[in-house]
Amino acid sequence: MPITTARLAQRHAELGEAFYDVVAPAVFPQAIPRYRNQPWAERIGLGGLTEAEWIAHFGRFEPLPGSFPHPLALRYHGHQFRSYNPELGDGRGFLFGQAYDLADGRLLDLATKGSGRTPWSRTADGRLTLKGGVREILATRQLEALGVNTSKTFSLIETGEELERGDEPSPTRSAVLVRLSHSHIRIGSFQRFLALDEPDNILTLMDHTIRLHMPELWREAAADRAVAFLEAVCRRVARTGAQWMAAGFVHGVLNTDNINVTGESFDYGPWRFAPVNDPAFTAAYFDVHGLYSFGRQPEALFWNLSRLAECLTPLAPQDALEAALKVFGPSLQEAFADALLARLGLARTDDAAAHRFVGAFWGFLARSGAPFERTFFDWYGGLASEARAAASPSAVLYRSEAFAPVRESLEAMRPIDAGRLAHPYFAGAEPCTLLIEEVEALWAPIAERDDWSALHAKLAAIDRMAEAYGTQVSAPA
Repeated sequence: MPITTARLAQRHAELGEAFYDVVAPAVFPQAIPRYRNQPWAERIGLGGLTEAEWIAHFGRFEPLPGSFPHPLALRYHGHQFRSYNPELGDGRGFLFGQAYDLADGRLLDLATKGSGRTPWSRTADGRLTLKGGVREILATRQLEALGVNTSKTFSLIETGEELERGDEPSPTRSAVLVRLSHSHIRIGSFQRFLALDEPDNILTLMDHTIRLHMPELWREAAADRAVAFLEAVCRRVARTGAQWMAAGFVHGVLNTDNINVTGESFDYGPWRFAPVNDPAFTAAYFDVHGLYSFGRQPEALFWNLSRLAECLTPLAPQDALEAALKVFGPSLQEAFADALLARLGLARTDDAAAHRFVGAFWGFLARSGAPFERTFFDWYGGLASEARAAASPSAVLYRSEAFAPVRESLEAMRPIDAGRLAHPYFAGAEPCTLLIEEVEALWAPIAERDDWSALHAKLAAIDRMAEAYGTQVSAPA
């Protein structure tokens, strides 16, 4: 089957067999398409696939011509809740294909979740629940609309198996998911070679990442490349962490194997959106100490980046790596200001005024207990939305003394595009939220009577929000 517009690749295979295991996909009894990300399919030249072809590639995993002839299960280690685990790796997924984004030329991975057992599965079944797949669709779509640098859920196909799980009613339905992401090279990928005392492979992995994803970092000396690489990863990860905070998002499992060195957020398990600005809010029921709580996410990211720095010590002096790590804090602060202003549709024309406003707004959210997403919705565009905010259910909070510093600092802020407020989304009564109660309510009719209408309605609402914010997916040139 010719794929005429896609630019497919198999660049990860260039690393060699020390970096992956060639595996075979599971054979599923059924293949029922449940989700197809058509905008992103168009972006990589696969938008013209028929339903049968889509199932063949993303349910049966017939190779994409020009990409990998066989799937690759990636090898890595990692710290899980700060305990080192050398028995990780792709245990229920693999790298299926690679393609270039036709809009910006960046290399993208097509990787799976729930595609069967691999050498790294240990005692697990290598499967994904349908509910887990639906949750990942919701997380990625909402985050993308809110301007977060996230992977995309590309495909979800129900597979007809019944799974037993301890954390949800069982037996439960199964699915296989395909994720689109700018690489799956993790901090844990580097940790594996440090643990194995293979500095040559650390260098090989770093140089591969630089060549394909960060070519501007190339330096003649390996030590200089390592320092530039660490600094770039710190900036990228800080940016994503800042975007999570501005979105009120809690990833839930910030282990080193879940941190992509390109900085893109991915692999969503027990995620949640915070109803209010509560630093102690956690997503995972098993995070009993709040290690990865909402307010501790920046700390967790820095701890993980410090582990990456350790991996690079065979390549560069420790003092130079420590200096590179120090860019994380300032980068996080600046990226957070950018992310919060973007969420409110406000221009950053004066740095001092922007930081005053960000401090006042974030402090108001923390002290008042104002609904997180409601407040961003009410004040999108700044004072241009003052009359609209006055009609909000939160209006009494906006008249309080606690809001006075926000109102005062808004005087210096201007909207990026006041015309966006004319979008029907802002004429609505409610923002598009995705709290845990809503997620469960979206799943219930699917589980009870195979009714997908509520999910489709929510995805349409997310699309309207993305259109209003200007974060919708653009077509390739």
